[in-house]
Amino acid sequence: MMKKIILCCMAGMSTSMLVKKMQQAADEANIDCDINAVSADQIKSNLNGTDVVLLGPQIKYKLPEIKKICDEMNVPCDVINMLDYGAMNGKKVLDFAITISK
Repeated sequence: MMKKIILCCMAGMSTSMLVKKMQQAADEANIDCDINAVSADQIKSNLNGTDVVLLGPQIKYKLPEIKKICDEMNVPCDVINMLDYGAMNGKKVLDFAITISK
């Protein structure tokens, strides 16, 4: 079953590189994923069918606000580990997303 994962940052730009690394890790592990990067402002309009939302560490201050939106749609939401984000460790972030997804 396909997992739909959204990475969220201020403009959706810094997470796009991580999306590619995560997609690579998913392909190597034969995990069917749809991973996208969106800006914090676009989160509400992109939640339909989403399994998990991960925030870039630079916007963790928005977690309460975004978590409230995600809770309304029953979508788990958390912040990406800063070290994994900084290292662009796609496999670790993918594993984290799968662990907390519904």
